[in-house]
Amino acid sequence: MGRRRKGRQVNGLLVLDKPGGITSNSALQRAKRLFGAAKAGHTGSLDPLATGVLPLCFGEATKFSQFLLDADKAYTSSFVLGVGTDTADADGTVLARVSASHLTSDAVVEALSALTGQIDQIPPMYSALKVDGRPLYKLARAGQHIEREARSVTIRRFDLLAFHPGEMARVDVYVLCSKGTYIRVLAEDLGAALGIPAHVSALRRCQSGPFDLSKAVTLDQLSQQREVQNEQALDEYLAPVESCVPHLPRIELSEAATFYMRKGRPVVVPNGLQSGMVRIADAEGSFLGVGRIQEDGKLAPMRLLSQ
Repeated sequence: MGRRRKGRQVNGLLVLDKPGGITSNSALQRAKRLFGAAKAGHTGSLDPLATGVLPLCFGEATKFSQFLLDADKAYTSSFVLGVGTDTADADGTVLARVSASHLTSDAVVEALSALTGQIDQIPPMYSALKVDGRPLYKLARAGQHIEREARSVTIRRFDLLAFHPGEMARVDVYVLCSKGTYIRVLAEDLGAALGIPAHVSALRRCQSGPFDLSKAVTLDQLSQQREVQNEQALDEYLAPVESCVPHLPRIELSEAATFYMRKGRPVVVPNGLQSGMVRIADAEGSFLGVGRIQEDGKLAPMRLLSQ
């Protein structure tokens, strides 16, 4: 028998506005303690330097976190052109300095355009990506260099918000991209396209899937409320578990079909969708989980809420 988790059963999704200077896991653990939750997980790391939208899944919502990991992300960021660091961000050691005084906003816009669309990125050594079970950043700190394969990502938008010329020029950008995109690598690639080193000086995630900063709450806000109220009072900040998969079509089942679905058996969905993933609701409209339409037209369960 597995060891019982400490903490209360909390189910739902919290859109956290992660502060700078801490890891995503540290932010998760602080939120988990504030809620007194037994189980929680985040949906894609943000660098310690970065701030902004970090969806946290509690309890049953962790079953659907992969859908948020796979979602597009949007960022605002500041790049310093003319200075390169070993981590490609402001937390790293400076490796190179080159004058950027010759740069113009037109040259930057042209370079941004060339980096829009489907591109290949080589993950940075200073990243949480694991090789043989060890994060790359730990290998990098030990002085090791590992060859990494390029990965295809999609940059849907790469817009120049502001250009600040000078010996160390700065550009403020907006990026809408697919999962797995490293903004630090984008900064370096932009610098390379312009013939100079570059790094990220500020990074803020403004959207992750359907969630943006308008729905986000800070750790300070949670802490302040927790000081005057109990753990349960924080639950008002949680979105329903179903909010993890709003992009999927929704199918409501009959009572009989609900019974068999809960038994893990495929069911017939008359006049339903022909293929793909769907959200599943019972006869009363309550969320059950997600399933997939099989080739025979039946709906098979994939991930269901515990009864």
